[in-house]
Amino acid sequence: EFMQASWDIEEVQAEGIRHLASFVKDKSAFPFLLKCTEVIALAMKTHIDSPELQAEGCTLLLEILSQALGQGMMMALDESVASCLLHTLRKHAENEEFLSKLCTLLMMVSASEVAAENLRKVGIIPDLLSILRRFLHNDKICSSCCAVLWSLAASEDNADQAVLDSAVPVTSAVLQEHLYNAVVAESACSALWALSLQGCLTESDFEPTAALLLDALRTNPERAVLVQNGCLALASLVRLSETAALAILLDPKGSGAELIKDEYHLHRDDQGVTEALCLLMNEMVQYDNVMRDMRSQKMENLLSEIKLQFPFS
Repeated sequence: EFMQASWDIEEVQAEGIRHLASFVKDKSAFPFLLKCTEVIALAMKTHIDSPELQAEGCTLLLEILSQALGQGMMMALDESVASCLLHTLRKHAENEEFLSKLCTLLMMVSASEVAAENLRKVGIIPDLLSILRRFLHNDKICSSCCAVLWSLAASEDNADQAVLDSAVPVTSAVLQEHLYNAVVAESACSALWALSLQGCLTESDFEPTAALLLDALRTNPERAVLVQNGCLALASLVRLSETAALAILLDPKGSGAELIKDEYHLHRDDQGVTEALCLLMNEMVQYDNVMRDMRSQKMENLLSEIKLQFPFS
């Protein structure tokens, strides 16, 4: 009430945010802090030219959201809060340090389907792509932005198809740049999977994207979520084109069939990874030429092993 009574006075908003922040470590205060997210976001939007207030507001929202996620709660922020966050993002699009925090916040927010849809509605995708292009070197920003893209593309109703199409080269550039950073690579692979499901890749994208995803799997073989989502992305490409299937089998850095075997043996107890590998193989055998090649590489032995390992799946 104190903050709402004096929106135009920066000192009141800053003092209110600091006072709310003093309750963060008090677990009994958490349910009340949850109700303050809109007030904090609106204070940030109203006093957009105050770097201190932006930083303190963003930090407080991160603290509240972290606690919510820690308790298994999704923060379904409404469209007005999404609009406030986008306004803040645009105003400080050159401030790398602040963007690193704000993009982490957006990543947490987008875990909720409702919040992801609201971010999409206010038109955040072009801003995310612009930030990725500008800060391709920053692993934290790249990881967060790709995670948000993954959520937005997954909830996409194709209203922004042209905008999403332009996300493919940017996301591929992120994966290429951070191939050896497992956190960023996982996020980028997941985004490419969502984009491929939305039909954002063209015929000319299939072969280079398949090669890039194989590179990510080879570079980070033990990271289960990356392997799972990377294989799902490859399966999606193969479903669309035999070119992608042949690119996997004939990759100059090594046969994709051998990579599938290696990944299964690394993650043989992980049902999610195994299901993704099986889905990829199932898509590949839809093409006669590919199936003959897989037969010659004794892939049926692997399938028999998987059936024994997961008889009830």
